[in-house]
Amino acid sequence: MAVGRGHNDIRLASPAGSDRAFVTLVTNADYAKGATALANSLRHTGTTADVVVLHTGAVDAEDLEGLASGGCRLVEVDHLPLSDAFNERHARRNVHGAAPFTKGRKPDFHTPLDNFCKLRLWQLTDYRTCIFIDADAIVLRNVDKLFDYPEFSAAPNVYESLADFHRLNSGVFVAKPSKATFERMLERLDEPEAFWPRTDQTFLQTFFPDWHGLPVFMNMLQYVWFSMPDLWDWNSISVVHYQYEKPWEEDHPKAEALKPLINLWHDVYQGRAPDFYTLANPGNTP
Repeated sequence: MAVGRGHNDIRLASPAGSDRAFVTLVTNADYAKGATALANSLRHTGTTADVVVLHTGAVDAEDLEGLASGGCRLVEVDHLPLSDAFNERHARRNVHGAAPFTKGRKPDFHTPLDNFCKLRLWQLTDYRTCIFIDADAIVLRNVDKLFDYPEFSAAPNVYESLADFHRLNSGVFVAKPSKATFERMLERLDEPEAFWPRTDQTFLQTFFPDWHGLPVFMNMLQYVWFSMPDLWDWNSISVVHYQYEKPWEEDHPKAEALKPLINLWHDVYQGRAPDFYTLANPGNTP
């Protein structure tokens, strides 16, 4: 079943089982690993919402098999129908050149244009509310209460200092699917000379200037572990987001500093419940 027209298509592999969904995006084999851990973590929370995996045609079928057999709803999506000029402006070399990542390293598999596929969420109109969670995140406790939050809700992009509270992070957000909203997004996104230095994140903050702030614990960025350890509290954190380096990378440059978080991710990826209750906060780590 396809929804949309032409390059606006999304292809649904199965019907919705709920009017609420957790949604993630998979654009390659690496993020399929991440989505597997995310889906495992969501199942451990006891949520009754659907788990939807948006995926591009670049993902091999075998990399999606575990997600499908695990009960995820797979939705194949095209890249957005954007102009050649837009795509050139947002090529990896241009985006990373204009807004370089100076605090951490993005893996080689990171492709900025893929990020805009997140906006396909607004085409999932068989859902009343969706919670988007990046595939490089895991959920530690039930967050179904977010389905009652308004559009557009997101946590601040805090990982180095409290000065970043004015910027949102699009790794977790609450949205209301709508064909009309999606069409307005396409028009706004590809205006002449439009350039979004942090891709979907910059665009969403501009499109929803009055965004509703979620607590940082709903999208706790991993660098808080060593940059702002006093903010890290396992008793409060609901979502851990592995921004920059990924926990499945073999040549992880910050592996030693983030070892407890990486071990936690691997436990969840292997299907074990996230046993974070036994972990010490960073300030109490020997």
